Amino acid sequence: MTEKNLKKPILNVLLITGMSGAGKSTALSVLEDIDYEAIDNLPINLLPNLIELAMKNDPDHLNPALAIGIDARTRNFQSENITKVLEQLRGQENISVKILYFDSSDEVLAARFTETRRRHPLAKNRPVNDGIVLERQMMTVVKSQSDYIFDTSEFNIHDLRRVLSQHFERTQGDGLNISISSFAYPKGLPRDADLVFDVRFLRNPHYDDALKAKTGRDEAVGEYIMNDPVFNRNWEKISSLIISLLPEYKKEGKSYLTIAFGCTGGQHRSVYIAEKLGQTLRDINFKVNIHHRELTL
Repeated sequence: MTEKNLKKPILNVLLITGMSGAGKSTALSVLEDIDYEAIDNLPINLLPNLIELAMKNDPDHLNPALAIGIDARTRNFQSENITKVLEQLRGQENISVKILYFDSSDEVLAARFTETRRRHPLAKNRPVNDGIVLERQMMTVVKSQSDYIFDTSEFNIHDLRRVLSQHFERTQGDGLNISISSFAYPKGLPRDADLVFDVRFLRNPHYDDALKAKTGRDEAVGEYIMNDPVFNRNWEKISSLIISLLPEYKKEGKSYLTIAFGCTGGQHRSVYIAEKLGQTLRDINFKVNIHHRELTL
């Protein structure tokens, strides 16, 4: 094979940005753990030079990957500069640039700063909420150009690690990675779900004294749900629909899909259906991760 025919390595670059207090620093640490070179608070005008250096320092033709933190703390931060640099980088064939934007509700952000006694980087001697409002205004353009938006309002560090690892694990290959979760409707829909199914039409094991304290992982609960007269025909429709959609998502270039099942308490019906679908998809060679939001670890 001649040098001309050698395929140039693609430099994968993840720009980590978003609201202060939304988990960007934790995200960088997670990405570093899964084999990204993490650099925080890089001035945007230095990004092209850093990328050029990373490409030159790749003598073995590996696929290097960078995770770079850029936010309101960065010197001379201006959304217009970010837009200009992104246009320049995305025009190069051997570079893949994705923006990961981390956000949370204003109430959660304010609470996090209060709990840690940290000062908001844009608030100085003013209230935290003033800094949050100013930062939202500054980040509007960047957020609109983001490839991924993660709302971490309901995330703990383990949730963030799980989601980022599933999305950006470098050894995951080119298949469709599927995450299946269960949840309780009264506690809100999962913010990262692509497909959501309401399984409250099934009879509820909660009202059976022998099953109330069990979960959808228990055999007795599964038998109770399967014996519901409406279970079989609806399970066939739901599972067939999902299986038929997976190749279409893959064709569209989607590498990760989150499917969520909800019920009243998030303990029985949604847990059972999530587990059943997970096993069904594994049996046909899909990569599946299952997470039950409401179950106590």
